[in-house]
Amino acid sequence: MAKSRFTGGRRTGNPAAGARPQTAGNAAATTVTVDDAAPKKRTSPAQFFSQVRAEGRKIVWPSRKETWITSVMVFIMVAIAAAFFWIVDWVLGYLSTLVLAIGQ
Repeated sequence: MAKSRFTGGRRTGNPAAGARPQTAGNAAATTVTVDDAAPKKRTSPAQFFSQVRAEGRKIVWPSRKETWITSVMVFIMVAIAAAFFWIVDWVLGYLSTLVLAIGQ
């Protein structure tokens, strides 16, 4: 288990600034200013498709064996889930007929 960066195991504030509680007296001292964001540069269609192809080359595709094993595992899990829900449905149906037969 990873060690906590905060003393006492609780997050009480910014650990670099010393975990001081914020009060009305020092609220003005922690004012944050935000600069205007730089205007976004437009990308040409040719550059866009070039970037798309570059990202497409980074994809790691599974091998035929990995695809086969994963597919078999999915089918096995589907069969197990189907059997489980069939059994649960059968048991609940049987119990409901027993409960309804009591009133006759």
